[in-house]
Amino acid sequence: MTTDKAQLTMEALASLCKRRGFIFQSSEIYGGINGFWDYGPLGVELKRNIKESWWRAMVQNRDDIVGLDSSIIMHPRIWEASGHVKGFTDPMVDCRKCKGRWRADQLPETKCPQGGPHEYTEARLFNLMFETNVGPVKDASTVAYLRPETAQGIFAQFKNVLEVARQKVPFGIAQIGKAFRNEINPRNYTFRSREFEQMELEFFIKPGTDAEWHEYWVAERLKWYQSIGLPEGHLHRYVYPKEELAHYASACVDVMYDFPFGTQELEGIAARGNFDLSRHQEFSGKSMEYFDEETKQKFVPHVVEPSAGVDRIALALLCEAYHEEWVPTAEAAGQPPQPTEPGQPPPQGYEARTVMRFAPRAAPVKVAVFPLMKNKPELVEKARGVFDTLRRRWPAFWDVAGAIGRRYRRQDEIGTPFCITVDFQTLEDTTVTIRDRDTMKQERVAIADLPAKLAATLDAA
Repeated sequence: MTTDKAQLTMEALASLCKRRGFIFQSSEIYGGINGFWDYGPLGVELKRNIKESWWRAMVQNRDDIVGLDSSIIMHPRIWEASGHVKGFTDPMVDCRKCKGRWRADQLPETKCPQGGPHEYTEARLFNLMFETNVGPVKDASTVAYLRPETAQGIFAQFKNVLEVARQKVPFGIAQIGKAFRNEINPRNYTFRSREFEQMELEFFIKPGTDAEWHEYWVAERLKWYQSIGLPEGHLHRYVYPKEELAHYASACVDVMYDFPFGTQELEGIAARGNFDLSRHQEFSGKSMEYFDEETKQKFVPHVVEPSAGVDRIALALLCEAYHEEWVPTAEAAGQPPQPTEPGQPPPQGYEARTVMRFAPRAAPVKVAVFPLMKNKPELVEKARGVFDTLRRRWPAFWDVAGAIGRRYRRQDEIGTPFCITVDFQTLEDTTVTIRDRDTMKQERVAIADLPAKLAATLDAA
């Protein structure tokens, strides 16, 4: 029985994520804080893989995009120019009886805990930016904001980057970093949080080329999602109708994924015109014009913006990877997996297995190495040598605790593609057993051939 995405519950996924060290509730020992999450040893590696894959695709493997790391707190005038101070708001309502609070467009379908229907207040606007103060004195002159997006740092530094990067329009500036939004009602596990990480590209283009570049980036981004393990059948495009577009946008497409709680956005790809650069030119008094040496004309570049959420992508990869199935026990080895109805006991000779089927490039741990027995120094020494060699190239896991079968199951639950066991035959012919996570098949491979054998899968991208 393989878990259908529609049958996967967020409770089951959250339980595995905590048990195996992917995601923890922030400040859990103090009762937690809503909308904030900590990533454990495996979650850190998963997010790092996502960011490194994005950076390779967007910056490292291209000649026309450079990187930036702007500060989280910037001059408050930036947020006035961008429209966030006045316009970055959600309508909020409260229930007079239970004191619950929701966005006005996301009211609960359940009844009030105090009985009967909810009694809502009139909607009022709520600014989503976190406000802080810079310096030792707290007054109106020291007000600043934690950035609600990384994009404005790129726009504010556009001319500086242009001067030093030896680029010509069209070209892009990419950034990965933290952003903060004081969400009224964080929900769906890590999907909507108050602190999150963004991967944003601002691709600056000549006016009049917006449509072709927007279409190009939609196609590129969909290909990237498939490359990290999200299949085409679970990805969708939501094309904004004209009446839903922001006043400055000529086109916008959301990349959507089929989560267990519904089809939701992973990334927005918008053709934003020259709105942002023009606003910063107006508010700062500094020119944001670009001189085109070919046409001998000046213009404020237009921009196409693919903006993705690292945390949402990580959650999508966790959902996609999670599988429960019945597999044969050692006594029934060689038998195929048996389907069964959810909640039913396994057939005779079978047991439950939870496995995270990450694409190899996304898997937090790529390979695990075991000595067959921990009380045999010659096995441990040989296995340690194999482990030390492999971990110089890939994230690797060393495990000597428990029976081999249990060690396999632990690695299945964290999504490790390959497990390598050093046994007594290794001491005779320098071969080891390599086990495939998905098929559970094992084969003997010479230690000298291990790097090439693993690289064929782990380095394929």
